[in-house]
Amino acid sequence: MSKTHLNESLTATSGVYFDAERCIASQQSQYQRIEVFDTADLGRLMRIDGVNMTSERDEFFYHESLIHPAATAHPNPQHALIIGGGDGGAAEELLKHPIEHCRLCELDRAVIDMSKLYLPTIHRGVFEAPRLAVTIADGVQFIKAVQTYFDLIYLDLTDPTGAATALYAPEFFANCRTKLADGGALVLHLGSPFSHPDRVACTVQTLKSQFSVVTPYFVHVPTYGATWGFAVASDVLDIGRVDTATLQARLASRGVAERKFYNPQIHHAVIALPEYIKPLVR
Repeated sequence: MSKTHLNESLTATSGVYFDAERCIASQQSQYQRIEVFDTADLGRLMRIDGVNMTSERDEFFYHESLIHPAATAHPNPQHALIIGGGDGGAAEELLKHPIEHCRLCELDRAVIDMSKLYLPTIHRGVFEAPRLAVTIADGVQFIKAVQTYFDLIYLDLTDPTGAATALYAPEFFANCRTKLADGGALVLHLGSPFSHPDRVACTVQTLKSQFSVVTPYFVHVPTYGATWGFAVASDVLDIGRVDTATLQARLASRGVAERKFYNPQIHHAVIALPEYIKPLVR
């Protein structure tokens, strides 16, 4: 059986590849090309416009790292918003916490539809959860119009290129800030500090122009072939100041189980920055 060589560029001269045994689904939506492949290393892998998004075998590196540091550090998150995240992995992790209501705003319905069909081990049926409501809309316009205040806003987005660029702009971050409840936080991914140092530095500085407390942290994500950055931005919540015992107590009292990556020790470990990253996020 011939295999498909799936390449993804990290820079103009380097990248990551995985061999796929077959393409099991492919669709050109109104916005993008969405594909799902069977791979030996990652299980089912979703790609959008030739870029790796999520996979069955390692999705927990990304989704647990995106969701749990801020959700666990927050003393009582009740209302949350996810912009993007159409594969359902972020929502599935977030609803392990006793969130009262989560809104997922996804631009492309086709991402949700394909995820429902082909990535059940990632979303685990979360789209049927009564605490989750889905809105198909442009995140930029949604955040301007929504009247709800959120304890947590997660940006589970593609990289800041093309149409997604507006979702990393100062104006958008400022609009998100106005929709945060007291003590709330905005969370997003930053990219690779090795392959995308300028992107990481720019995004962190943009966040700092809008928020008083910005905490970057970094995790290796196999599907992306790189160490990957995240950040929690807030005017109050500092995830680095919540001690290990408090984090452990919250995870236990909330019944946040079935984790493969995140724990209170990892929470503090990923915030500790290697020397080469420090100049990027000062």
